[in-house]
Amino acid sequence: MFDWENMRHLLAVAKAGTLSGAAREMQVDHATVGRRVAALEAELQTPLVERLPRSCRLTPAGVLIVEQAMRMESAAFDVARQVKSRNVTLSGRVTLSASPVLATHFIAPRLFHFSQKYPEIQLSISAQAHQISLSRGEADIAVRHVRPSEPSNVARRVGKMLFDLYASRSYPDLAVPERWAFIAYEREFADMPQQQWLLEIADHRRVACELSDISGHLVAARSGVGVAGLPCFLGDVDPELIKLQHSSAPFSRDIWLVTHREMKRSATVRAVMDYFAESFAKDKELGP
Repeated sequence: MFDWENMRHLLAVAKAGTLSGAAREMQVDHATVGRRVAALEAELQTPLVERLPRSCRLTPAGVLIVEQAMRMESAAFDVARQVKSRNVTLSGRVTLSASPVLATHFIAPRLFHFSQKYPEIQLSISAQAHQISLSRGEADIAVRHVRPSEPSNVARRVGKMLFDLYASRSYPDLAVPERWAFIAYEREFADMPQQQWLLEIADHRRVACELSDISGHLVAARSGVGVAGLPCFLGDVDPELIKLQHSSAPFSRDIWLVTHREMKRSATVRAVMDYFAESFAKDKELGP
């Protein structure tokens, strides 16, 4: 037999393509991943990974092992989900993944009220910009801006996030649009719809700086460095910012509440989903 923890580290290497990427996913150091993979190779008495200068490549045996391990992992997730879905009491831990802007500025401010209503439910909030897999057990519930495509998921649209242009009230070029400089995302986020919308508005005008998340854009706009495309539920209530007039089309992103179809049977998961669905519905800025 082999150690399943060693196998999990091999799966992380197969997914990330590098030891360092696997280390980030497993939240361990680079050396631990290498040691775990080496231990699995010793247990199975065959090489599984070719260590190249900038990446890792599975050997033919490694490919076969990973395919089998993924099926085993999927079955393990199914077992865990089925057990958790049978929870009929409003207690236990529920993991919720949300985009950073919603996790920080919408969900976190409501945690006190949630804990008062459901004192036995422990919410674990993960702020993630990328899509996560509910089938792989990466979260029980996801709040996302794109409807996930996994066929095992059930989703409902619970709101809409409107965007507009904002700048500091002290921004020196407020009245001179041709001189506006813009606050954009880093290039790795070039395919994000709000980035494309912002750069289309900017056109030939200068990008003053690039930051990876909306909270950073909000702080940068307050500093007066330039014009940011922000969710209206943040920009409209900030006394240091002013909404700018422009001729571009309005922009918005849907908000989806998603879970695995097995988890929908859990009373605890349903309680969390219903709470936040109602929270979005009551919000004047984010409601559907």
